[in-house]
Amino acid sequence: MQKTITKRAVDALKRGESLADTELPGFIVRRLPSGRLSYGYRYTKDGRRHWLAIGVGIAPEAARKAAKAHAGKVATDGNPVSERQERRRRALAALTLNQVLDGFIEGRVRGRGLRTAAEMASLLDRHVRPRLGTRPVNEIRRREIVELLDQIANAKSTRSHDGKSRRVADKVLGVLRSALNWHATRDDEFRSPIVPGMGHTSISEIARDRVLADDEIRYVWRALDSCTPVAFVRIVRALLLSAARLSEISRLQWPEVEPSTKLDRALLIATDRVKTKVEHVIPITPALAALIGERAEDSGDFVFSTDGGFKPFSGFSKAKRQLDQTINHRRAADRQEPMTPWRLHDLRRTARSLMSRAGVASDIAERVLGHTMPGVRGVYDRYAYLAEKRAALERLGALVETILIPPSGNVVALHSRQA
Repeated sequence: MQKTITKRAVDALKRGESLADTELPGFIVRRLPSGRLSYGYRYTKDGRRHWLAIGVGIAPEAARKAAKAHAGKVATDGNPVSERQERRRRALAALTLNQVLDGFIEGRVRGRGLRTAAEMASLLDRHVRPRLGTRPVNEIRRREIVELLDQIANAKSTRSHDGKSRRVADKVLGVLRSALNWHATRDDEFRSPIVPGMGHTSISEIARDRVLADDEIRYVWRALDSCTPVAFVRIVRALLLSAARLSEISRLQWPEVEPSTKLDRALLIATDRVKTKVEHVIPITPALAALIGERAEDSGDFVFSTDGGFKPFSGFSKAKRQLDQTINHRRAADRQEPMTPWRLHDLRRTARSLMSRAGVASDIAERVLGHTMPGVRGVYDRYAYLAEKRAALERLGALVETILIPPSGNVVALHSRQA
């Protein structure tokens, strides 16, 4: 439809209709499906037709003024689209890595509600921004990233068997790769300098198989008696007796400690704290109940806390170092070698292995860990297995108790294989 574009004319437009201005050729307005008005200028340059968006929801008079300016540039042999693209190209070229990382964290990471948002932001803040953050992102070269990763990988670490931070370097590489790939989708000219093969560890090295031996379990458990704070002590013991993930126990809240049936209490771990995005139910055995305790009056929501439950316990690095020092001091007194480095997550793997040793069926043990069953069975078998999981954790607790207080003489505790 052709008509002079005025406020009255555009107000009469229905959804999906457009109007071409009769006074200024190429000046067009469209009523979008959303009901908003979109203005643009269409022209031909060097045998090619171009469309230049002016704006959405602006007044007809302002849109006409902008269209006249574009028409003037075309008349003087200019090309508004090329000029706009060049301005955008220069703006993108001037972006610093810090600006790209800000957009990535806010738009891609936090915008999607990723559980690892805080860790990803921390890795970038500690390792990437101080060295490369102020550089224009289009000028960063592969060599600079390699040098950064090598510096991180060679830093000392007490958490790896070789004393280096190669795993940290790979985590930084993964986050930085995601950020630069995200930016590449927004800039036609940008090509990420990161290529395959820049990692410092292999899949086989990342995979851990550390399981605590019986004597190590005894040293850990008994060393906890002289460790502080109490919240950390209870968390570590609960990890072994529940086979749960550290985040599931350390950030446990009282609303999650509730009956799963009318008779039995359980931990109902919320879906936003479970990797499988399926509510994880952990039956509460008597041993776990003793560690959880009862909620005090006027306390906060967090079960394991040092400030009355208003914040979850978070001082794991310091508490773990204290625990390791206590363990090795006791081992030295017993003329034993220092304990092989271990992590709190190894307790989950240890608990899973102990369940097999206690005769718990593999399927039930996997369900205790909160793993989903593969294939068709995982889709159609919706039974909760609460009784079976409770029995499995009770077997685990009984075996741990036997390990802590071995039977005297030649008495051997037997466990029947669960059907």
